[in-house]
Amino acid sequence: MAADKKTNLDYTEDSIKTLEWREHIRLRPGMYIGKLGDGSSPDDGIYVLLKEVIDNCIDEHTMGYGKQIEITLEKGTATVRDYGRGIPLGKLVDVVSKINTGAKYDSSVFQKSVGLNGVGTKAVNALSNYFKVTAYRDGKEKSAEFEKGVLKNESNEIKTTESNGTLVQFTPDDTVFKNYHFLYEYIENQIWNYCYLNAGLSIHFNGKKYISKNGLLDLLQRKTNADELRYPIIHLIGDDIEVAITHENQYGEEYYSFVNGQFTTQGGTHLAAFRESYVKTIRDFFKKDYDAADIRGSICAAVSVRVQEPVFESQTKTKLGSTHVAEGGASMKNFVHDFLSRDLDLFLHKNPAVADALKKRIEQNERERKELAGIKKLANERAKKANLHNKKLRDCRFHYNVEVSGKDKEVVLLKQNESTLFITEGDSASGSITKARNVETQAVFSLRGKPLNCFGLTKKVVYENEEFNLLQHALNIEDGYENLRYNNIVIATDADVDGMHIRLLLMTFFLQFFPDLVKNGHVYILETPLFRVRNKQETIYCYDETEKQAAVRKLGNKPEITRFKGLGEISPDEFARFIGSEMRKEPVMLLPETHIQQLLEYYMGKNTPDRQDFIIKNLKVELDLAEEG
Repeated sequence: MAADKKTNLDYTEDSIKTLEWREHIRLRPGMYIGKLGDGSSPDDGIYVLLKEVIDNCIDEHTMGYGKQIEITLEKGTATVRDYGRGIPLGKLVDVVSKINTGAKYDSSVFQKSVGLNGVGTKAVNALSNYFKVTAYRDGKEKSAEFEKGVLKNESNEIKTTESNGTLVQFTPDDTVFKNYHFLYEYIENQIWNYCYLNAGLSIHFNGKKYISKNGLLDLLQRKTNADELRYPIIHLIGDDIEVAITHENQYGEEYYSFVNGQFTTQGGTHLAAFRESYVKTIRDFFKKDYDAADIRGSICAAVSVRVQEPVFESQTKTKLGSTHVAEGGASMKNFVHDFLSRDLDLFLHKNPAVADALKKRIEQNERERKELAGIKKLANERAKKANLHNKKLRDCRFHYNVEVSGKDKEVVLLKQNESTLFITEGDSASGSITKARNVETQAVFSLRGKPLNCFGLTKKVVYENEEFNLLQHALNIEDGYENLRYNNIVIATDADVDGMHIRLLLMTFFLQFFPDLVKNGHVYILETPLFRVRNKQETIYCYDETEKQAAVRKLGNKPEITRFKGLGEISPDEFARFIGSEMRKEPVMLLPETHIQQLLEYYMGKNTPDRQDFIIKNLKVELDLAEEG
């Protein structure tokens, strides 16, 4: 019977399908833009769409055409205008609607560019409700309009007084990117990165001008606090390579890596080469075999390289795979090492005060590491025992930042990007999430009671406190941020005073000991509905009072209203929709001007009267707004 059943499966010539380019992109968008998301994460699809358009403008600038880019965002529609050469008018439609069509294949036209696969703007076109491209070239212009990749209107060539360049306007498809919203902070970070990597380029975003004169030096100045630096930022520029280096007082290692103007959030061969070469250069300079962790501890660095025909590990270009800087050229490892061993070594010889400060930072790291050695050994043994005998962590199948190969590589990389750890408190809440989760990409870590307020404490507490120690091991960040096990860390606590308190204590833990997790957009707050409004025909979940009132008006006839006080009150069946494709999560973001230690001192320190005044003043504002409403 089993054999007969198998033969009944109709696998015939009719089973073989050939999809049009736009159909394939819309069917498998993750292969082209990574995860979809709703805009709450910096690597969500809508930002990838915007990046793909801007990348083309940057490539024009890199080739010496166009010193200004204009970006506007209004009501979910993005418009990008550059002043490059402009797409050749006769090929305008082909360039944005035919896969494997473009000028990036001609290295004499685009050298060391980001876009090489002829996919970028086609993906934007196919995944947009509305897409319009206009090219201005040598006194003539031409436009084409599309809906979800289908050509709707193509104009004739007409005369124009506009300067050469290209204008692209698109509205993401809200059936693909459900409930999407652009967060300006993420776009601003994107724009700043473009400016840092293209000194002198002027980008205008919704009327605000962005420009950098000093490249990666400006980047580190924006990302660090001058009061916490152990020495002035080292800024070195060579042929096709630029680095900026400093050390802070915080824990961990923090890197910003770029290839041909592309922010490689997952690093790659160029970052690995930098980390290894930096250690060797420092050892050779001081003529001492320091531990690599002591040399790199508390480092904040940026590295940018230009590579001929770069090979990325996915279409979203977040990790470089190139082993050489050009065909027949030097290996990436030797290229980076030769630069640092020459330029960084020379800089340190010329600046003995910087070299002395760097040495003191290394020796401090060495002392702290040795002090923690015994404690870490015991903590690791406790963590292994806990993982075996209690169920603090319900793991998932796919993990972040693990080497992937094979024919299903793109699919697995997408699942890795979606990998999420929910941090919950109590058995009931963790039980609901565990039953409702996607076991392939979602893991659950259960806290026992309120964690310790760790502000002002040393990293010793991370190993001595069982909850922090186990959480650190669950995330796999004991030996560095690059080993992070999950791309998304979601704090899931009750929407009451105790839940808010636990949330603050966890954020204090991350900011105090692992600030790079927050700075790089990995930490979120889970939003769960406060109310359920329903009648016999329909159920509406509401996240605030305004949504509740709207639901009551919609359903009428005195619907049943339930107020959720805790996550444990929400059934697993209901929870599945709140942590699925429609999950709402609020990113924990730090503004560039944020001083982490001052922030923690204010909210978690002993200045109780100041906090009381803050609460009273803001509570009055909330009451005034409520009365006006």
